[in-house]
Amino acid sequence: MFSVLRASRGAWLLPLAAVVVTFVITLPLLLIARADPLAALYAFVVEPFTSRLSFTEILVKTTPLLLTGIAVAVAFTAGYYNIGAEGQLLAGAVCAAWLGPLLHDVPSIASIPLMLLGGALAGALWALIPALLKTRINVDEVVTTLLLNSVMIFLVSGLLNGPWRNPVTKMPQSPAIARTAEFPMLLASSRLHLGFIVALMVLAGFWFVTRRTAFGLQMRAAGLSKSSAQFLGVDVSRTLLIAALFSGAIAGLAGVGEVAGVHRRLIEDVAGGYGYTGIIVATLGASSPLGTLLSASFMALIDNGAQEASRSLGVPIYLANIVQATLLVTTLVMLFVQRRLRRLR
Repeated sequence: MFSVLRASRGAWLLPLAAVVVTFVITLPLLLIARADPLAALYAFVVEPFTSRLSFTEILVKTTPLLLTGIAVAVAFTAGYYNIGAEGQLLAGAVCAAWLGPLLHDVPSIASIPLMLLGGALAGALWALIPALLKTRINVDEVVTTLLLNSVMIFLVSGLLNGPWRNPVTKMPQSPAIARTAEFPMLLASSRLHLGFIVALMVLAGFWFVTRRTAFGLQMRAAGLSKSSAQFLGVDVSRTLLIAALFSGAIAGLAGVGEVAGVHRRLIEDVAGGYGYTGIIVATLGASSPLGTLLSASFMALIDNGAQEASRSLGVPIYLANIVQATLLVTTLVMLFVQRRLRRLR
């Protein structure tokens, strides 16, 4: 189902097992919160599907999670551990917030592609710094991409509390983007916007590149073994650099979607932790296209389900963050154990 570790028979059971173990681990927290575990499970997993509004909200949350998940998956496939999707998302959002107000006289058919292109370029440029450090002087990309997240967060805060602060309300938010730059809604009376279609198109492109192109084969070869890929004639440094740029560009598209499709301006919490959650999405989905789609949808369901549980059962809403973090740790442990067992055979 998730195509996890395809070389191992029955390995698709790993994500399902991770989900089950996660709920077992977090069960005591529900008991401490004095919530009926079955009722909480219903609120988390079933109730969000019981109304049109809550279901479309799952798709709204799935959109940035899918894009950041694909961004991380692209990098992971090539063996480049990009932990900087949060900062790259913010770079795309900053570009959209800067470009959006300038497009009042530009029709939507041109302004929306310009916003997407600008956000993708901004994300790619922010990803270029750690990628060059990795490919030129072998600096650990986990450290550099993680640190650059904080740098971008401070840059956004500086902009919103400085030159972009609303002069009337004094709120830390940028000016509203042009109406022509706003993403159209896909369904009436909902927040589901064009970004969802963009995310599905990017997912299709991810599948095509990794499964049907020579570069996709080079990425997978570099991800499995850099030394073996070099022996076979793959330019590993070039492959990592291109994968890192594509990864940053896709994360930047997520930032554009949040500005143009949801908030209509840049706000301090525009990223919402989607970049970090994208790591969980890619890991749980084994960096495969179908797995990434399913895991992004599942994480969005958990997030929306936490809100439903909070309203109906009084469960603390931050329980979703605990579930997500536990799910990441559980999945990583299971992947580690599975790979160790494969080596022992």
